[in-house]
Amino acid sequence: MDCGLDGRVYVVSGGSSGLGLATARELVTEGAKVVLCGRDENRLEEAVASLAAGDRVLAMPGDLADPSTSGRLVASAHARFGRLDGALVSVGGPPAARAFEASDEQWRSAFESVFLGALRLTTAVARSAGFEGASVVLVLSTSARQPITGLGISNGLRPGLAMVAKELADELGPSGVRVNALLPGRFDTDRVREIEEATGDPTAARQAFEEGVPLRRVGMPEEFAKVATFLLSPAASYVTGTAVAVDGGLTRSP
Repeated sequence: MDCGLDGRVYVVSGGSSGLGLATARELVTEGAKVVLCGRDENRLEEAVASLAAGDRVLAMPGDLADPSTSGRLVASAHARFGRLDGALVSVGGPPAARAFEASDEQWRSAFESVFLGALRLTTAVARSAGFEGASVVLVLSTSARQPITGLGISNGLRPGLAMVAKELADELGPSGVRVNALLPGRFDTDRVREIEEATGDPTAARQAFEEGVPLRRVGMPEEFAKVATFLLSPAASYVTGTAVAVDGGLTRSP
């Protein structure tokens, strides 16, 4: 299916690795141009090189917890490519902590990056698009629907951001701007492999997790990327205000 992405321009935050990088790769493959954002400049440059897309990818180091980052990303997209059609808003998850034990500082820091950072970029992109057909996809977590043991901060912030995304879809819909959310389960990324290694028996850790997934496996980043690319594209022009779980059936709620 032709998603109609040729020549369109998207910001991808959290784009130096994992699901963000996989989505950037899919967007480029479909003909789009990408402003790739990440906190680690070296990893970001490596990610851009791996895409092998020449001048269709612009690297912009930045942290969404910094209030100035969103504006810089939007301005860079317009300066380099002359337009902006949307964004994949991905922010690294907060540190693992039980809600009962998390400190005030952990909550504040996570709120600045996970919640406010994502909200700033979403609204900045929506304000700058200036025409119908713009699309923003927020990468959240299955914790937006059901809590994940040991991730109390994520369990607190992700559901609120999912509701804000829903309200933004209501507010921006009349102008033709779509806002959706994706709720990824566990994927075969560097971060997940690090978590598995930390258990001392990564093979057993993965097998134990997969037993609770109806498809009996973790996802591959490119599987997430295809769903994200569809939602960002004109092919999903009548889809807004929804949260789509991409988790192999792990989430038990509808």
